[in-house]
Amino acid sequence: MVGADGQLRGMTVGDTGRAMHEESTTPDLVERWRQASEAADRRDFDTTTGIFAPDAVWEAQPLGITLKSAPAIRSFLEDWLRSYEDYKYDQEEGHNLGNGVVFVVSRLDARPIGSPGRVEERWAFTVVWAAGVVVRVMARNDIDEARAAAERLAEERR
Repeated sequence: MVGADGQLRGMTVGDTGRAMHEESTTPDLVERWRQASEAADRRDFDTTTGIFAPDAVWEAQPLGITLKSAPAIRSFLEDWLRSYEDYKYDQEEGHNLGNGVVFVVSRLDARPIGSPGRVEERWAFTVVWAAGVVVRVMARNDIDEARAAAERLAEERR
């Protein structure tokens, strides 16, 4: 809306020239996941696990892992990251598929403690949100399979 002084009210114009709402009432779930993941890089586990519901579930099928509480997820992440001298998480893509489903592809670049070699992997995370917190994470290293499963899940939750 344009005020009497000719200024836009309640909207801003982005680089594309299109008007956008200044503030969204829906939190950016993709950005919240990215921030929590970057906090893990810094070993800030309070911030990292602060997005999880107390009874959240984390499944990593390729590793045969299922964790069933925020404290269990925190313990796993602390142990996982403790095994690396150098660890970098890079979120390559992130998509809010709707209905509380977020799909993220990330790249891990890390060096295990005492090793001159590096570990480089890509992982897909399907993150299910409810009432502003993560209730389930499904981690897979088959990106295409994970993407299809995330899209199906978002559709099922419609």
